[in-house]
Amino acid sequence: MALKKENLSNIKDQYTSEDIQVLEGLQAVRLRPGMYIGSTDSTGLHHLVYEIVDNSVDEFMANYCTSVSIEILSDGTIQIEDDGRGIPVDQHKSSGMSGVETVMTTLHAGGKFGGKAYTVSGGLHGVGASVVNALSSYFKVEVYRDGNIYTQEFSKGLRTSDLNSEPQDTSLNSVKTGTRITFLPDKTIFSKIEYDFFILNQRFKEMAYLNRGMTIKFKSDWHKESVDTNDITYLFQGGIVSFVEDMNKNRNNIIPKPFYIENQIEQTIVEVALQYNDSFNENIYSFANCINTTDGGSHITGFRSALTRVINDYGRKQNLLKDSNLSGEATRDGLTAVISVKLTNPQFEGQTKAKLGNPEVRTQVETILGEALHIYLEDNPKISKRIIEKILIAQNARDAARKARDLIIRKNSWDGSSLPGKLADCSDKNPENCELYIVEGESAGGTAKMGRDRTYQAILPIKGKILNVEKSREDKIFLHEEIKNLIIAIGGGVGEEFDIEKIRYHRIIIMTDADVDGAHIRTLLLTFFFRHMYKLIENNNLYIAQPPLYRITSGRKSLWAYSDDERDKVIGGFEGKGKINTQRYKGLGEMSAEQLWDTTMDPESRTLNLVKSNHTSMESDMFSLLMGDEVPPRREFIQTNALSVTNIDT
Repeated sequence: MALKKENLSNIKDQYTSEDIQVLEGLQAVRLRPGMYIGSTDSTGLHHLVYEIVDNSVDEFMANYCTSVSIEILSDGTIQIEDDGRGIPVDQHKSSGMSGVETVMTTLHAGGKFGGKAYTVSGGLHGVGASVVNALSSYFKVEVYRDGNIYTQEFSKGLRTSDLNSEPQDTSLNSVKTGTRITFLPDKTIFSKIEYDFFILNQRFKEMAYLNRGMTIKFKSDWHKESVDTNDITYLFQGGIVSFVEDMNKNRNNIIPKPFYIENQIEQTIVEVALQYNDSFNENIYSFANCINTTDGGSHITGFRSALTRVINDYGRKQNLLKDSNLSGEATRDGLTAVISVKLTNPQFEGQTKAKLGNPEVRTQVETILGEALHIYLEDNPKISKRIIEKILIAQNARDAARKARDLIIRKNSWDGSSLPGKLADCSDKNPENCELYIVEGESAGGTAKMGRDRTYQAILPIKGKILNVEKSREDKIFLHEEIKNLIIAIGGGVGEEFDIEKIRYHRIIIMTDADVDGAHIRTLLLTFFFRHMYKLIENNNLYIAQPPLYRITSGRKSLWAYSDDERDKVIGGFEGKGKINTQRYKGLGEMSAEQLWDTTMDPESRTLNLVKSNHTSMESDMFSLLMGDEVPPRREFIQTNALSVTNIDT
């Protein structure tokens, strides 16, 4: 459409150079923090910690550091210290500022671009420390270098003091080196300052595994009331071999000791440790310069290619395979592996560094692993035969599972004509508006059907406890009636072929009774989703409904309580106002349709707990421990943690 001349004149008058805003220094970071740390929730908050810790780990990888200490103070302040070289304090030629101030206030400023100070580093972009500074209300740097202590403070990316220095105390006949950074995340950026001790602890533990001989200390006064052991030290001389052994400690292992190879091609160091167990789950974790590449990348591609090729070559050579090759998926069933690469110029996708892009790394990993694994199989024929036999079982199970899965997918249709008979679907066909309640039992299912909003709420009752997928082969899983109904109802397929774009509901809600059986059913469902529909969790599509535990009535007034503490507060509020009646609800079927709607299904009043995952080995280990075949470690875990559990039936 052509614009009239008078309109063009108006546009010219309305838009001038005065409308162009130039963001200086670190203003862009504060304006768009998500571009640099991914989000401003707890994930982004943790990312601030990782950025500083990664810099200290880089010092270790450069052979200038032996230990890193991380401490969360009681007010939420983070303090990270290493015994490396210390950030340079001399004047920078281009910026005219000290090295410290340049690094802390300038994006893309650091010692990791030229390759002289750091041959290998995780902080490639040179934005880590400056971004943390920009997003902190208080930021302090202490550098121990040249026999002096250099100190400088900042706030919200701006300098609040000059770089000051004073001599170190030399009475102990030792001169300290290193860097200590103290910062408090800005509450105007992060709506809620909430650190997850277990997520942070797992990350630091992984770093210790990946850097053999490095000591990592983690202490949190912030968590001293909620965590039994809030002061932990990690040092693993076995490196990633210890990592694999730790992940497989509760499994029946086919290989007595993990296979391990470390070698270097050009400037890339490749480390691989792997071990097969008798499960049918794949647990592979990849790292690039100690960064957990949760989305994989070229190193994972090279690993998978080498593994599949070498095992097939060996199987055919030894006449262990008949007609066809083993599939790549089958060769990874029951495999626990850690792949770690360290390279000079890693190419990550985005600042959060979730995927490695260097194309040359694929060939490097494939070459190093392929040669070493070939020799290992040749030298260990008994173990090799057991591996092949285990993979053949997995292949047969996968073939059967694929047939069952294909049958399920063929039954699934968008028009709803082949949906499970028990499913009470909603009328709205826009997945963004729709939610599916997975309900325990026909009784609760009937109440939920009567109480729901039929426009956008679908109800799928499940009969009893579904199959424990942690202990089952895929072919048995996909033949299980309740699981088939789940897959068909949700849409999108299952397993490696699962397509998040094809799901029929954007909110999948587990709603079970508030008793032991309900908790067990919920855990079985979570295990299935974690192992076979992980993208639902990753994409924030999976929720747990929280029904009330109590109804407290005094006179004509009734209130609901969702915990024992909340019950006690409600009762306290009713004291002196007449007789108080407390009703305990253990089954959803005990409530009327109206009550179930008001308390658990009404978007205006319900409580939904989002199921979240950080894709760590700790999560996979916990499912294996609690839902696997090995009874003794599960009993030990329960006995150790039983006294600290509250609300066991909620």
